[in-house]
Amino acid sequence: MDERFTRNLGAITQTEQGLLATKRAAIIGCGGLGGFAAEFLARAGLGHISLVDGDVFTAANLNRQLNCLENNLGKSKALETKERLHAIRPGMSAEAYDTFLTEENAVGLLRGHDVIIDALDNIKTRLLLEKTADALKIPFVHGAVEGWNAQVCTVFPGDFILSKLYPPDSEGGSPGVLSFTPAFCASIQAAEALKILLCKDNILRNKLLMADLKKHSFEIIDF
Repeated sequence: MDERFTRNLGAITQTEQGLLATKRAAIIGCGGLGGFAAEFLARAGLGHISLVDGDVFTAANLNRQLNCLENNLGKSKALETKERLHAIRPGMSAEAYDTFLTEENAVGLLRGHDVIIDALDNIKTRLLLEKTADALKIPFVHGAVEGWNAQVCTVFPGDFILSKLYPPDSEGGSPGVLSFTPAFCASIQAAEALKILLCKDNILRNKLLMADLKKHSFEIIDF
């Protein structure tokens, strides 16, 4: 067994560690949420991670996006995140797609994965992801942040939770986000992804976890 994963044992079994090495995750969005989620899953030992984002890093990302640095401003978020993963696990299977998720490419980008991380920042694309994941029968973990607040839910085929949360004509803005809120949210998303892949109980399916880190308020809403 690879020594880098020995401290995972006890939290998961050696058999489960081996199972993770066969699993594939797609992370849609490689900014605040996606950068942290990619790192958490890579360190956990996932077999393959696909990274999808057509954006580049800007100075406005420096306050909260793990892989945004002064020396990579203007560079592809997906490609820089892939480099970070290879710095952690040289030779691991990771693919970067320097493109946004669209109606035309969604099926091709998402097909063949065992779980998807929704690390997007706009509602229209989230709803596209939900529709495509449902058609492909792939579960995904939704996460969103604003200021001190985060929300997470896990969506299985047929659930259509995001369609209940967001009307199709919803307009997303550019809310303020603090450095630690995406890290918190992505850690919950990564935990949900591992529970899906390892068939664990207590998944946030048909439930929405809402956290206010300023008030230390945590609430789970049942759908």
